[in-house]
Amino acid sequence: MTENGLALSFEFFPPRTPEAKGKLQTTIARLAKLGPDYCSVTFGAGGSTREKTFETVVGIERETGIEAAPHLSCIGLSLEEIRETLERYREAGIRRLVALRGDLGSGNIGGGPLRYANELVEFIRKETGDHFIIEVAAYPEVHPQARSAREDLLNFKRKVEAGADGAITQYFYNADAYFRFVEDARRLGVEIPIVPGIMPITNCSQLVRFSEACGAEIPRWILMRLRDFGDDRAAIREFGTEVTIELCRRLLEGGAPGLHFYTMNQYQATEAIWRALGLRQQEARASA
Repeated sequence: MTENGLALSFEFFPPRTPEAKGKLQTTIARLAKLGPDYCSVTFGAGGSTREKTFETVVGIERETGIEAAPHLSCIGLSLEEIRETLERYREAGIRRLVALRGDLGSGNIGGGPLRYANELVEFIRKETGDHFIIEVAAYPEVHPQARSAREDLLNFKRKVEAGADGAITQYFYNADAYFRFVEDARRLGVEIPIVPGIMPITNCSQLVRFSEACGAEIPRWILMRLRDFGDDRAAIREFGTEVTIELCRRLLEGGAPGLHFYTMNQYQATEAIWRALGLRQQEARASA
C-alpha cells in the first residue's frame, strides 16, 4: 500500500505473439517503478490462456519482485483442472488470486461442475485453506446477465460469504454508482474492501465495444465528446486522461480504498493518471 493506505494495482493480459510479449515487458517495467501492491493477469475464456497466464504471473514476480495475482475462472474447467492449477500456483509461491465465473471458450459445450464464482471461492478455500488472498468481481452498474440489481448484489454477498477477502469492480465512469453499490453492500453486512476498477480512455471504438460486452455505461456527454474527436488519437487520449483523473480523484476523496487499473497492456495513460494523482510514495521510497 502507499503511505496513505491505498491499495493500488494493475491488470495485464497474457500476450499471444512475440511482439505483444515485448510490449508487455516494456509496460510491466515502466509500471513496476510506480510501486503497485500487486499486478493481476487475466485468464482466457474456458481456460484458453491458462499456460500463458501462469508464465506471465511467474515472470512478473521473478523479474520485478511485485506480487502477481492470476485470474482463475471455473466455467469450462473440471474440478481436477482447477485443483491442478491451484497446486501449480501454490508451488510457485503465488499467494493471491482473482476468482471469477468466467465465460465459455469457443467450442466449449458444457459449463463444468462449478457454475458460479461463489462456488469457485468455496472450492478454493476447501482445497487450499487460507493460503490465497482471494479477490472477486463486483458490478456497480449491475452484471449484464443479472435479472435485477438486487439479485446481483446478493450474488456478490454470496461470494464474500464463501471466503473472498476483497473485491475489484468492473470499470465505470459514474462515481455515484460505485458509492451506492458500496453503501448497499455495507447494509447487507459486507465489510471487505471494494476497490474501483479504472479503465483509462484511449480508444473510442474499443471502449464502446468493451462496454457493450460488460455492461459498463459510458455517459452520453463523454461518448459525444469522444466521437467529436474522430480519428485524432492524441485528442482522445488527452481528454480521456482528464476524465479518468477526475473520476479517480472523486473516488479517492469519497473514501475508495484504492484503485485497480485495467491497463490493456499499455503504460502511457495509466502512468499519466498515477502521476497526476500524486500516487508516487512507493516509487520515491524505493529510489531513496
